[in-house]
Amino acid sequence: MLRSIVGAIVHTTAQCIVPTVRMSQYGPHFIEPVVSKQKIDALQESEDLSKLSHVPIKAALNNQNCSVFYDPLVSQFTNYVMKQGNKQLARELVEKGFENIKRLQLERYHLAESEEEKAKIELNPRTLLRQAVENCRPLLQLTPIKRGGVRYQVPVPVTEKRSYFLSMKWLLEAVREKERTVHFPEKMAWEILDAAANQGKVVKRKHELHRQCEANRAYAHYRWS
Repeated sequence: MLRSIVGAIVHTTAQCIVPTVRMSQYGPHFIEPVVSKQKIDALQESEDLSKLSHVPIKAALNNQNCSVFYDPLVSQFTNYVMKQGNKQLARELVEKGFENIKRLQLERYHLAESEEEKAKIELNPRTLLRQAVENCRPLLQLTPIKRGGVRYQVPVPVTEKRSYFLSMKWLLEAVREKERTVHFPEKMAWEILDAAANQGKVVKRKHELHRQCEANRAYAHYRWS
């Protein structure tokens, strides 16, 4: 009798710890929604928009919209700035950082003597953020691979999604490493302007990583072996 009770308890416990597979509510025939205004206009011009009228589409995320003020890169950068779910504070910090970038660029614009110098100065902080992220994106990274009891640092290419993640992560790490007496928006403005000009700590970090990958190129064949 006791053995049967213990067996039933063990069987019930084993059933409880079996992981359940969470399935998506959308089938494989559902396509991703198009929320960018530029992409929608391009579909209208190419007459491909009518082909999507009978295709099931997934629902857009709550932070996605087709407004001209929506920028997916800025939204993603704001999410990386956010801590403990305080999205409102993260938005305020990013907007204040953009204000500081605008002020610094306007000062340079008014101090410029010729029209050619003024034309080279970018005043849009969102464009400068995009340039900074593009300049900080790594193309390669080192991955430890064990062969014959020895662990080698093998250079492997970085996917596009991870390269954007690493770029924004390095930017925020460089911002937070600066002295704490300076407010976050000011530090963010300086770091973004340096990276947009292909200078600064983050760009040096990317070049250093590429030099390490170049030095370890002899181990690149371990990636396929």
